[in-house]
Amino acid sequence: MILQSLEKIKYKVISCKKCSLCESRTHAVPGKGNSKAEIVFVGEAPGRSEDLKGEPFVGSAGKKLSDLLEHVGLSRDSVYITNVVKCRPPENRQPTKQEKKACSDYLNRELEIINPRIICVLGNTAYSSLLGGKNITKDHGKIVRKDKRLYFVTFHPAAIIYNPKLVSPLKKDFRRLVKVLGKIKNGSPMEDFL
Repeated sequence: MILQSLEKIKYKVISCKKCSLCESRTHAVPGKGNSKAEIVFVGEAPGRSEDLKGEPFVGSAGKKLSDLLEHVGLSRDSVYITNVVKCRPPENRQPTKQEKKACSDYLNRELEIINPRIICVLGNTAYSSLLGGKNITKDHGKIVRKDKRLYFVTFHPAAIIYNPKLVSPLKKDFRRLVKVLGKIKNGSPMEDFL
């Protein structure tokens, strides 16, 4: 069945039983935000707060993300926020390959429908899932082109909760992300950023 809209994807995510995470979740967590967003942020998976509320990035990492957006003059209403996996893995463990595969159609359709100018990949799990990347510490701040899409790689906002030394690099990455978006909007070719 072809998923036609973000509302249909939301319904499919909420009722999904493609993997065992449906047995332990409180709520599935579809993406949320502006359907015409120029930037889509993709994290790993919902945490405890997200599982309880059924919304992405509403816990402590979500507060950090909101602070970062505000730092660069963006609002949550202007972007779209989602995750690779739409249900919380027990004990916040990393999602398995099977769980990521089960959710991949939802994320792919979200990106097709929104068709953002740039996709911001938050953290190692999203980086490896979307781009096959392995080392966010080395590769953060980089732009990758894949399948005619631009991806911007950076740390997950939760990382600064555990490692405050990452606050400065993450703020710098977000400033670069907005600068790159501005150049794209002004017609600079993608090759200028690679």
